[in-house]
Amino acid sequence: MSETTNGSASAARVAAAIGALTLRATRAGLYGRLTSGVEGVDATTYPVLSGLARVGPVTATKLADAIGMDRTVTTRYATRLQEAGLITRRPDPADARATRLALTDEGERAVTALRAAMESFLAEEMATWPPGEAATFAMRLERLTESLAQGEADRSG
Repeated sequence: MSETTNGSASAARVAAAIGALTLRATRAGLYGRLTSGVEGVDATTYPVLSGLARVGPVTATKLADAIGMDRTVTTRYATRLQEAGLITRRPDPADARATRLALTDEGERAVTALRAAMESFLAEEMATWPPGEAATFAMRLERLTESLAQGEADRSG
C-alpha cells in the first residue's frame, strides 16, 4: 500500500473515531460518568461549566459559540449552575446591557474534580495499552488538535 493510500486510510479511521467520540450518546455517557458525585453538575450542564473553565469569564452568547450550543440552552444551563452556586453573573464592563458568566470558587473546585475524574477514567482505559503507547497517543492527539486549532485560527483570522 502506498504512503498516500495508507494516509487516506488512517485519516478515514481517525475521522470515524472522532465521529464516534462526538456522538451525543457517547458524550452523554462520558459526561454522566464524570459528573457522578459532583454536586450541581450533570451530563447536560457539564459542557457549560467545562467550557466556561476553558474560555474564562464571558457572555452567554460567546460561551454558546465556543461550546457549540444554542445560546438559549446555554443560558438555561448557566442558570442551573448559578442556582447550584457554581457560576455567577456579573455586569460586562464592555457592554452595560450584557452580563458575564464566571466560575465561583465552588465552580473552580467542581472543575478540578471533573478534570481529575476525566484523567482517572482515561488512565484506567489506557492502563492495558502496551508501554509507551499512551504517551505516543497523547503526543499525536495534541499534534492533531494543535494543527486543527491553528487551521481554524488561520481561516478566521
